[in-house]
Amino acid sequence: MRIDILTLFPGFFKSPFATSLISKAIAKKILGIRIHDIRKAGVGTHRQVDDRPFGGGPGMVLKPDVLAASLKNAAEDKTAKDTPYVILLDPAGTPFNQEVAKKLSQRKRLVLICGHYEGVDERFKEFFVDEEISIGDYILSGGETAALVVVDAISRLIPGFLGKEESAVFESFSKHKVSGKEICLLDYPVYTRPEIFAGKKVPKTLLSGNHAAIEKWRLTAAIEKTKNKRPDLLRKQRTDSR
Repeated sequence: MRIDILTLFPGFFKSPFATSLISKAIAKKILGIRIHDIRKAGVGTHRQVDDRPFGGGPGMVLKPDVLAASLKNAAEDKTAKDTPYVILLDPAGTPFNQEVAKKLSQRKRLVLICGHYEGVDERFKEFFVDEEISIGDYILSGGETAALVVVDAISRLIPGFLGKEESAVFESFSKHKVSGKEICLLDYPVYTRPEIFAGKKVPKTLLSGNHAAIEKWRLTAAIEKTKNKRPDLLRKQRTDSR
């Protein structure tokens, strides 16, 4: 997969993409990431990227002509062949979750645009953006943090990114078949050595060596954990299935 990120603060991404699994995926060419400085497409001597909103009001708005030029430069990058799917990180966008991450991970190329200031000119959204995405019902200083979240969530679903592919099969927010229905569950509780800690023992089933019994225990424990910690997930799925 190829991901292009349009941002006013390219230095923001240096450390995160130079560490951990993402850096390894980039080195193995499983993932390609290019950072594009929006300000290079700025207008005039001072590279202006924003202006006051028509109608008055606080804050500044990112200019549509500047964003369009920056997107054009990124899209025409000859190191990538596929047509990009353009995403704007915006608090008014579609809520980001595991299902959205899975859908996006199947695309060949993404462009993530980091919003800033008071927002982005609406005309740019209408003409150039395929999807707006929000990582939560709160306001950030800019879309860079949101872009990191999206890249991380999507990347780990790309084949070859994780050391063991099964690592992504049973984890929080993955869907599992229960009584003939696919439901979204939190991950099951996990334990490691020592076998006894603070007077509490590891569940006997996990020490039995009986893989069928262990899988059954894990599924039951995941359902119980979801009921206790995120009952809204189960309620939502009951509503959606009607």
